Amino acid sequence: MSIANTAAQAMLSDALLRDSNGDNRIRHLELDLPLDKVIKFVSVGLPLLLVSMAFAREISIGPQISCFPPNNFTIKQAAYVDTYCWDSLMHHEFDTDGNFEERSLWVHKMFPYSLLVMAMMMYLPALIWRYLAVPSLTSDLFFIIDELDKSYNRSVRLAQSILDLKQHSENPLAKRKRYFEYPLLERYMQCKHGSYFLVSMLFLRGFLLLTFMSTSCLYLIYFHLSAFLQDEFSCFVRTGLLRDQPWVPELVQCKMTGLLVFQVISVANGAVYVLLAPIVLFSLLRLFCWDTTFLSLYEVLPGLGLMSSQKLGCPLNDLNVLLLFLRANVAQLRSLGNRC
Repeated sequence: MSIANTAAQAMLSDALLRDSNGDNRIRHLELDLPLDKVIKFVSVGLPLLLVSMAFAREISIGPQISCFPPNNFTIKQAAYVDTYCWDSLMHHEFDTDGNFEERSLWVHKMFPYSLLVMAMMMYLPALIWRYLAVPSLTSDLFFIIDELDKSYNRSVRLAQSILDLKQHSENPLAKRKRYFEYPLLERYMQCKHGSYFLVSMLFLRGFLLLTFMSTSCLYLIYFHLSAFLQDEFSCFVRTGLLRDQPWVPELVQCKMTGLLVFQVISVANGAVYVLLAPIVLFSLLRLFCWDTTFLSLYEVLPGLGLMSSQKLGCPLNDLNVLLLFLRANVAQLRSLGNRC
């Protein structure tokens, strides 16, 4: 009779730990793993920092070239040549046959904007994760956290009842015997053991990051090979109203003054992405290993068995992902705080 009374109290006493504000819990819920946060911060923040430096230099200095007009040009005419040649960024030269050739150097002007595109590309995987996987992840974490807290409450009640019954305390099997069956959490986690949505989204996120970082590094290599080897070019200024003016030379020699800055920026960005690639690979490889350390803390409670009777098998499933996020959200477990 006392056992039945204790069971009834346990089922109706899930209020040992008071519920906190739901909105407050959502704000404090970690929906990105710590390593993924670092990857997102570096991969997105670095190009934004570099592009702000490039734009600040262009705004403060003006055109990133210095041209050498003839001596008969006034100061305003020389400034016009600088502005025109920076806007056109076309290299003109005569080949061996005397034909007029031109080659675009617009990659220099588009370099800051390409860094901005890199930052947007690096943020795209996090955006996909936020809008496709986070809603499902949030509901899963809330349910499991609440059920773990409730299971803690029930196990406390069970432990108290065991201490009150001398016949069970004398029996060594009493601690292992489950007087209360609460299979909802266990069945839910078994269901997640056969689900692959969250783990596939994490793999998609990592694959997109590696693809975008490889594309960015290839672009920076192309940028160096195509434009950084040439810091001087010949600008054709005899156009428009100056076309028929004999005192205006056809070609004016110009030099890129901001080439060294662009070189440093591109090398720094590419080097960081190369160093970041192994970290992204490690974040994917950790999904191939089970992490049950956190959940094993709850296995010591009587009347609660989540993983002991279950063959885990392959770790590539949503249950392993949820265990990783439970460790990141350990502060949300009020029962664990009480135990500590």
